[in-house]
Amino acid sequence: MTVKDSVVRVGVLGAGAWAEFAHLPGYARDPRCKVMAIADPVIERARALAERFAIPHVYDSHEALLARPDLDAVDVCTPSATHFSLSWAALEAGRHVLCEKPVAYDYQDTLRAAALARSKGLKTKLGFTFRYAPAMRYMKALIDEGFIGEPYIFNGYEQNSQWLDPQTPLRQVDHEADQSILHVSSLEGYGAPIMDIGHLCMGSRFAQVVGTMKNFVPERMVRATGTMMRMNIDDGDIFIGEFANGGIGSIQTSFVTVGNYPGIEARVYGSKGALICRLVEERGICESLKAATKDAVEFEPLEVPQRFYPTGGSARESWRSLFYANLTHSFISEIRGDVEGNEGNFEDGAHVQELINAVERSFRQRRWVNIPLAGDRTA
Repeated sequence: MTVKDSVVRVGVLGAGAWAEFAHLPGYARDPRCKVMAIADPVIERARALAERFAIPHVYDSHEALLARPDLDAVDVCTPSATHFSLSWAALEAGRHVLCEKPVAYDYQDTLRAAALARSKGLKTKLGFTFRYAPAMRYMKALIDEGFIGEPYIFNGYEQNSQWLDPQTPLRQVDHEADQSILHVSSLEGYGAPIMDIGHLCMGSRFAQVVGTMKNFVPERMVRATGTMMRMNIDDGDIFIGEFANGGIGSIQTSFVTVGNYPGIEARVYGSKGALICRLVEERGICESLKAATKDAVEFEPLEVPQRFYPTGGSARESWRSLFYANLTHSFISEIRGDVEGNEGNFEDGAHVQELINAVERSFRQRRWVNIPLAGDRTA
């Protein structure tokens, strides 16, 4: 179901910081769409963003927003625990859906949502922000053109100092969970984007993995309570694995690794060359790309062509607005039928979530785990 040659009308669920600094600026940058409505249980927050971004309609519930007959797409930008129910409701209402990660904590639920979308001819997209960075887009184009040859090895990182200080309030954690058990946190919150990039760069998905998780800072301030609490979360993790196409890879994520935000680095090595893409705000630059070949083994910087940037964009812009402008542009293009396909969709998200679930299973059972999980005989 496309919206060819017309303005795509969007409704946004959630009026938090990520909507303010990434989602809404992305839509505002694209004349092919118009944000018609925004909803948030804290309606004052929604009103503030509506005034700032000239959004004509404001609601305090998702039901009221979804009842509007004039919306083509819904953007789910709410706390993680609400993503699945809101995405499902939007799909049932016949809307294309962009959802922040994860759609659901169990990959099978994400697959169900993907199937519902397909049955209705709807486009879906995950908030895999970093695959849309201009430098990462150029890296993918070079890989597709054969610059690295056959892909051999992928190394991925998402890590920074965001919660190195235990006084920095944790958000989106279950403070009532059993703290005698280590709970998935960095593996999912930080792992998902770099896992997605690994699949993208290698042209294949992980087929088996083994990994571990660790709690380095046990006592933390929790935003939900405003107090210091024992929080037995994985604030650091690492896994290795084999891709279905024969390549190998490693991924490391952490909330407590010294470095600036967002802390993404993707390295891919092949039979002819290698590429290293860093998405880290350093000295006023938010991204960089370096390349080497088997005949010129010293890595040299590459200039990212302007065609990979949104209108007016540059590497000196905030990564939040820069990368997300490319994401929303991709989503609108797919809805309108301006491009073929539907990249970074719910099915892609399900495979990433399945990988997260597999690494967690590997850690708890201390063994290699096969993917698909349906074929792994030990539950």
